[in-house]
Amino acid sequence: MGNKNTALDILKTAILLERKGKAFYTQVSRDSESQSAKKIFEMMAEEEGEHINFLTKQAKNYMAKHEFIHLEVRHEEHEGDVEILTEKIKNEIDAASFEAAAISAAIDFENRAIEIYSNRAKEATDPIEKKVFIMLADWEKGHHHLLHKLSEDLKEQIWNDNSFWPF
Repeated sequence: MGNKNTALDILKTAILLERKGKAFYTQVSRDSESQSAKKIFEMMAEEEGEHINFLTKQAKNYMAKHEFIHLEVRHEEHEGDVEILTEKIKNEIDAASFEAAAISAAIDFENRAIEIYSNRAKEATDPIEKKVFIMLADWEKGHHHLLHKLSEDLKEQIWNDNSFWPF
């Protein structure tokens, strides 16, 4: 039925989304004055690159065999680094900066990806396909969590910075 088509359409959409994400994170890391922000955005661009490779393999296989495959994806463990970078970023940028605007845009971006992947995971009848899209949604939730925390921290910092307010 039309279901096969939909799976491929979703894979194409996903690849496009990840490519846009990668391009966006790469650009922001180039334009950022903050060394820590540069590193975080570079790291996220790299991870979107991993996602693109993963999705491309799935799409090629799907076109050839009409099925999804079990694939392991290397994800570096960045937890510790990220904690340190997040602390540093707060001293390097403020909540009204280019980087903060980029973080907000990235949050919307990740939200869209999570929504697309989660919906597909719900619709998928093939258990491997279901697993693939749950995994993709979880990756993006990881990014979203990191960006959201960063955004909240910056807001908190601005709120505590009396010189920022006109009253």
